[in-house]
Amino acid sequence: MSDYSNEIRTSFAKGDRRRDKGLTTPPDVERLDNISYGSHPTWNLLDVYRPKAEKGSMLPVIVIVHGGAWVYGDKDVYQFYGMSLAQRGFAVVNFSYRLAPEYKFPAPIEDTCAVFSWIYKNRDAYGLDADNLFAVGDSAGAHILGLFADLITNPDYKKKLKERFPKAVLTLPRGMHLNAIALNCGKYVFNEDEDKVLNAPILLKDFLPKGGIKAEMKLISPVDFITDKYPPAFVMTCPGDFLCSQARYVVEALTENKAGFCYRLYGSAKKPLHHVFHCNVRLPEAAKCNDDECAFFRENMRGRERA
Repeated sequence: MSDYSNEIRTSFAKGDRRRDKGLTTPPDVERLDNISYGSHPTWNLLDVYRPKAEKGSMLPVIVIVHGGAWVYGDKDVYQFYGMSLAQRGFAVVNFSYRLAPEYKFPAPIEDTCAVFSWIYKNRDAYGLDADNLFAVGDSAGAHILGLFADLITNPDYKKKLKERFPKAVLTLPRGMHLNAIALNCGKYVFNEDEDKVLNAPILLKDFLPKGGIKAEMKLISPVDFITDKYPPAFVMTCPGDFLCSQARYVVEALTENKAGFCYRLYGSAKKPLHHVFHCNVRLPEAAKCNDDECAFFRENMRGRERA
């Protein structure tokens, strides 16, 4: 592992602990923790959060793909954010995935596939409406979710991924779809000048099996594989987001390919907010953003009252 990745693990963990200090499980949320969805005993675990008032109901599902620069994070650092989404009337699936550098790309894509397979297999037991599937991702999680959305809507991308990584397990449930997604403060394009500022080349050496050779780089920019079949996307950032400039790339690609989307810039010059501010459930701006995203999801539900 690079020193930079190790530094990220330490500094991000401190920030997340500070953000969530004193928070507890809301009394109106039922949580089911540490459910296995794959073969790895530590990383292939997920939680399910549901509003207690909806016990026994089939609920629309939000899957959380956490951020952390591909080298940090797990479901525990997203639990309070996840439960706040459940309070808005959704069943939330919050999962950990295998991290770099111990596990290289496309490990997180494989794990995301496995989570959706788990949802289909267990939808009746956990009250998960597989006709109304949504997902949120932020930072590196938005990158992973962006690629996953490419995978399920662009056969050419899946073919290229399998050609490069023939052992990758990318099995998806038959007929699986995403009604809509939210891409929050994400990384969508790899640009030499921008990446140097962010130390991205160091992270990519940890993330990619060959350290970022040309053949690998061609497969990791989500915007390059967007088609008109891409799920409707809520794209969000803020002035204080160090990845703010990335949002325009995905918006341009969605526009060019006539894919549905909603773009929102939260905050202002006077109050710029910060990268992934929406995960801090104490912030009123986070509540506004998360309300907006859930409203966007309701607009894209199938066969349900859009209340």
